[in-house]
Amino acid sequence: MSILAVFAGIAVLVWFYLTAKEKGEERFKWAITGIIGYWLAWGGVKLAIAAVLSGFVAKSTILALILNQIPVLCAIGAAFLIRKKLLADAAKNNNQG
Repeated sequence: MSILAVFAGIAVLVWFYLTAKEKGEERFKWAITGIIGYWLAWGGVKLAIAAVLSGFVAKSTILALILNQIPVLCAIGAAFLIRKKLLADAAKNNNQG
């Protein structure tokens, strides 16, 4: 696991927590949802794409380094989409209540 993945995971945790605090939602629920979504996306991409392609770039250190960052970027994208869904649900709940 790369250090970038760990730092991005912590950043996602803090990002979701602060967003929930700002919107008046359940902070720990949002933070847990965000971090679980991040790590599931990271693990899925790591197993599905990075593991398969690693044999093709084994001789190139730079390409291997770049390939190892693809799961992190996909997981950040997944976290962005999860946050967007949580924000939409919060806005819908605030309009009903």
